[in-house]
Amino acid sequence: MTTYASVTVGIPAYNEATTIEQVIRSFLLTKYPDLIEIIIADGGSTDSTQDIVKKLSLEDSRVKLLHNPLKIQSAGLNLILQQCRGDIFLRADAHCEYAPDYIERCVEALIESKASSVSGAQRAVATTAFQAGVALAFRSFLANGGSKLRNPNYDGYSDTNFMGCFWKKDILQVALYKQSEQNEKLNLSNIEYFDTSQVTNQDAELNLRLIEKNPKAIYISSKIKVCYHPRKTWKTLWKQYFKYGRGRYLTSLKHPKKSPLRSKIPFIALLLLVFASPFTYLFPQISLFFYIFLFICFLIPFLEGIRTTLKYDLVFNSEIWRSSEKVPSIITRCLFCGVAILTMPLAHSFGYTYQLFRHKILRAPNW
Repeated sequence: MTTYASVTVGIPAYNEATTIEQVIRSFLLTKYPDLIEIIIADGGSTDSTQDIVKKLSLEDSRVKLLHNPLKIQSAGLNLILQQCRGDIFLRADAHCEYAPDYIERCVEALIESKASSVSGAQRAVATTAFQAGVALAFRSFLANGGSKLRNPNYDGYSDTNFMGCFWKKDILQVALYKQSEQNEKLNLSNIEYFDTSQVTNQDAELNLRLIEKNPKAIYISSKIKVCYHPRKTWKTLWKQYFKYGRGRYLTSLKHPKKSPLRSKIPFIALLLLVFASPFTYLFPQISLFFYIFLFICFLIPFLEGIRTTLKYDLVFNSEIWRSSEKVPSIITRCLFCGVAILTMPLAHSFGYTYQLFRHKILRAPNW
């Protein structure tokens, strides 16, 4: 008789009424024989998210709803892990699309790689013109910094991955033990699996703790397929990457020797530009060269946007576009891809700088 590792799917959620039912049902339809529960930690949704989850829980007792009073994802994931009965904890997102064999492939990769956490690449898809530009930017080195989790053809070990499917026992071994007045007031455990001081970047921070115990703790498999829907507007994209930059700085404080160089390059470039600008007033003869350099820095993302868009033009309809609406023109895709390639590292570096200023100059709390 074949024995299968039991699996708990955990989904932190907030106002996900448009997608949560589809995501939960996709997991309920799995052919994996030992999916024992799907736990949703809701951060106080004001739409119908909770009603949808409650309805599904009446249809299938494996679906469970938890209230997340702290609202942030890391706190929701901790609540789920406190209730988790599975040998394997599969962290899922409410606005992704999962292949029918997603659970099977994750479990298979965990066993074969002997890693603590596995995932597929973050394959970006789109339903709007701007989102299409962001999805294309995900495939550009200038936007992703060569991150392995954005390469759909990569198989191997990495420093981080997308969401992650974990052996629960390995997460327990790197748990953080904290005691605070707030934890006592909310009657929460003093054990943290995902660090709640990391409002963003909590996945990468946990992965670094796992890597400290096992250099081959994180694995990415091209057989695990999940599609991610990026932000649909420039404003929300900026806010997302600004928060990522803040989170990355906090992670670098905890793991100064483990943070990847690619996360610091945009910040270093921004710092150099800031320190170089006063010299244009002290030495007017170099100001022209400085402004030419700034123009080139501004132009490069748009040239890369053109290159990336043309490179993936033949597969755009099949791999990226997910709408019945008219496909955006190639000019529109080039423009929005360039905007995204410029925005993502720039917002990240501003967020990193802001958090550094709060920490070093203002001595303010982390968030």
